[in-house]
Amino acid sequence: MKTSGSVKAVIVAVTTLSLVGTLFGTTILSLNNREYVSANQTVLKDSELNIKPAVASYDEKMETKELAIKQDEVAVVEEIEVAEGQSQEDLEKQAEEARKSQIVYDGMTLDELAAKLDRTLNSTLAGQGYAFASSAIELGIDPYLAVAIVMHETGCKWQCSTLVRECNNVGGMKGSSSCNGGAYASFASLEEGIKAYMNNLYKNYVSQGLTTAETIGPKYAASGTWTAQVNAYINEIKAA
Repeated sequence: MKTSGSVKAVIVAVTTLSLVGTLFGTTILSLNNREYVSANQTVLKDSELNIKPAVASYDEKMETKELAIKQDEVAVVEEIEVAEGQSQEDLEKQAEEARKSQIVYDGMTLDELAAKLDRTLNSTLAGQGYAFASSAIELGIDPYLAVAIVMHETGCKWQCSTLVRECNNVGGMKGSSSCNGGAYASFASLEEGIKAYMNNLYKNYVSQGLTTAETIGPKYAASGTWTAQVNAYINEIKAA
């Protein structure tokens, strides 16, 4: 009898499976439903052979991966909570420490600059170095120049003038809020007077490119010695 090629292939495949079954004690009849037949024709399930299907292994790997991802997420959340757990007081302390260590002018921190200005300021303006320093840095004004003008206008190297002591006018500024009925301005507090002076110096001089005693003098005062006297105070402040 002649045997076709396809039939021969089937015979060879069955023979091979039979040999494998003989060697291992079982012959596999079905792979789709994962049932196995032993040599005595007993049907065995996966559970009886302790064989896990490939899909179960995949599921386990996915569960492990998901667990690892969740653990990472927990770690990130805990890290965020630590950062967010800082109190407002802690944040303010950090900001204050950063501010204190920042160099603002002439190689000095703001506190160091304030202390330097305080070594020149006397009488009513004693201890006001920080007010002048902070405002000068904020507005972009030379703090030495600003305080030198004040020293010249008020006489606070020794005892401040009546204009400062009674009307808180630190820069010899004129204005409608009259000081004792005169042409000079009066301010409710020393803080307001310093702020008004610094704003005036910025608005009417520094912002217009007048940033030295030489350029400010002709506009600020009629005195021909004003520039030299202010520069003398600048040198005194620097040396303090």
